[in-house]
Amino acid sequence: MLDVLIIGAGISGISAACHLRQKCPSKTFAILEGRKALGGTWDLFRYPGIRSDSDMHTFGFNFKPWTNPKSLADGPSILKYLNEAVAEHQLEDQIRYSHRVEKASWSESESCWTVITNNEKGEKESISSRVLFMCSGYYNYDRGYLPDFTGLDDFEGITVHPQHWPEDLDYRNKKVVVIGSGATAMTIVPAMAGKAEKVTMLQRSPTYVASAPGEDRIANFLGKVLPANWAYAITRWRNIRFQNYVYKQSRKNPEKLKNMILKRVRKELNTDFDVDRHFTPSYNPWDERLCLVPDADLFKAINRGDAEVVTAEIECITANGVKLTNGDFLEADMLVTATGLNLQMMGGVEFDSDGEAIDFSQRFYYQGMMFSSVPNLLQTFGYINASWTLRADLNSEFLCRVLDHMDAKGASRFVPVLNEKDENMETKDWVSDFQPGYMKRAMHLFPKQGADAPWHNTQNYLLDRKLLGSGDLEDGVLQFR
Repeated sequence: MLDVLIIGAGISGISAACHLRQKCPSKTFAILEGRKALGGTWDLFRYPGIRSDSDMHTFGFNFKPWTNPKSLADGPSILKYLNEAVAEHQLEDQIRYSHRVEKASWSESESCWTVITNNEKGEKESISSRVLFMCSGYYNYDRGYLPDFTGLDDFEGITVHPQHWPEDLDYRNKKVVVIGSGATAMTIVPAMAGKAEKVTMLQRSPTYVASAPGEDRIANFLGKVLPANWAYAITRWRNIRFQNYVYKQSRKNPEKLKNMILKRVRKELNTDFDVDRHFTPSYNPWDERLCLVPDADLFKAINRGDAEVVTAEIECITANGVKLTNGDFLEADMLVTATGLNLQMMGGVEFDSDGEAIDFSQRFYYQGMMFSSVPNLLQTFGYINASWTLRADLNSEFLCRVLDHMDAKGASRFVPVLNEKDENMETKDWVSDFQPGYMKRAMHLFPKQGADAPWHNTQNYLLDRKLLGSGDLEDGVLQFR
């Protein structure tokens, strides 16, 4: 029996394994990966321009400096970084590829989880572990979100979803309409512009967009004059503070931040561009995610005339394009449906405890990683308002603290339990102040949060760092038995 079983060999799972290797070297563990390669998102997505939309000094691991000059890095560079981390921590033998987890069952009498996996040959396998750590990401890898567009089946050109981009897709000299206004659309449009005959970003409503330098000049300077660990730590801490400041401003002074963002957008675009129509959302910054574009690449493509933005609703799709409700028509040879993801709870795995199904939507979220009355189970779901990996590293370190504490107490399980005071606490949605469409569609699947710690899903790295890094494990809620 394993001590820890990690589900997923993406950035979260690799973080968990590296921390276990460093801080709990005596513990046995394995990583189950449903696909044939590690990397998660960074191996799955192959669309043009695939890159991070967070700076790599905070998106990178806390134990491995990011030394590439690009701060907003391309997908292959990120995948290389993840492979390096695996090699440096000698994790390859711990990863079991093509092991898709179908079911996870908790045994009260044996104090362990048993998972059932299915490989590419259809063969099932049973694996048991004391602790189960779900690092399977937050969306359905097999199926991206696609609205029910009227007439989509009538389109005679190429239709592609970014999540399922063919490697040999040729879009040169084609009229391309990219449907969507999120980070994926804003990555694809400038990458295709200049190669396709015309690229149109068709959005129903605008998104906040800010340009950021593709290279962090201060970080690169520090990297030349300081040891890599020092330079990385300084830049990382600076960027964490800046992210936190921007988010706080979005809550305290949303109008001021909005005006600041729009002022910068107007500065980047030609004077005749209608910023109010195409880049001024109806909501406040960080009510939905703020998109970053490196070196103003999207704005430059628009200024050159290689790309355009159309803000309108789709009436229907025809054989050769898109008809809009305002009467306009966009001719197209290719449609890119950058319409988002399907959120998925716990990798779509079926959970039970001694045969009784576990409904996570009826549980409370403890410290942003565990579930009320569910033993020896953790999950990583990164920050909404900051880099994903910040929370992944915190959760991994917290697990190591918990394992050491269990050893010291001779305990076989840990479980967060609602006390009498918590039974009647105010409850909120799993995320209460961030409501993009992909979240709203799936919120009913996710656990509840309370108004106060430790049941509050904080979205605050600086606070979580204190609570999880040095807070008392014996907090009256987390029980060791």
